[in-house]
Amino acid sequence: MNKTINDYDILEIKEIISETDTIKTFIFDYEMEGERIPSPGQFVMIWNFRGEVGEKPMSISIIDIENNRIGITVKKVGNFTEKLHSLSVGDKLGIRGPYGRGFDFTEIENKDIIAIGGGVGMAPIAAFTYYAKEKGANVDLVSASVTKDELLFEDKMEDSGINVFTCTDDGTCGFKGFATHRVIDLLKTNSYDMAVVCGPELMMKGIFDLLEEKSIPAQYSMERYMKCALGICGQCCLDTKGWRVCIEGPVFSYEELKQIDEFGKYHRDASGIKNEF
Repeated sequence: MNKTINDYDILEIKEIISETDTIKTFIFDYEMEGERIPSPGQFVMIWNFRGEVGEKPMSISIIDIENNRIGITVKKVGNFTEKLHSLSVGDKLGIRGPYGRGFDFTEIENKDIIAIGGGVGMAPIAAFTYYAKEKGANVDLVSASVTKDELLFEDKMEDSGINVFTCTDDGTCGFKGFATHRVIDLLKTNSYDMAVVCGPELMMKGIFDLLEEKSIPAQYSMERYMKCALGICGQCCLDTKGWRVCIEGPVFSYEELKQIDEFGKYHRDASGIKNEF
């Protein structure tokens, strides 16, 4: 019987890559067919059944259709992710998905694209960038982090022929500043047909304003607290449209994002209480 995206796969960890001191990539064999073939920008729900209750959404950073493998890139930020980081090759996790709406790849061949990732927001951006490059797009990638040691996928991207422009808060990569500063610098000499963005929401709001001024159409990957990933619980609904990040998102277009009142202002915790950025 064919599996659906709502069935759990109990998958063995085939490889673990320590990207930085706080970020690891976990790679699994994953049978891809039909709706189970991930699209860049989608996510999966991860269940660590070794003493951890519940599950968490994780962006897909690697989509290797030829070898039937996927990867998730996880930053250690709390109890759930700390336990994930303690796992080893050969351990198993429950995975269901993929879910959500990914990036729109309509007519990207030969287009000039700027892809912008902040911190672990580079995970879906990496999946997008590889795919766009394979489709013949010219991609400039802005990769931002707090310090050089936290930059993600820089060497892999450059080896794939992608133009990488790094920036760090402390200047240890050579360019001191935020992603917005790096984008401002690039827009002085370059023009783009489209943009894709993922990272801390305040970073994305700054990028949104810059791209709006230049009339560059963009897509933004949003993050919200998710429980079911099926659009049932309403936990990830956005004010005031009521769009569910797990269904209508996580990727939203520029035109859609303009209609989301909470963008760049606040998000809600597990109990629904507003938390300002």
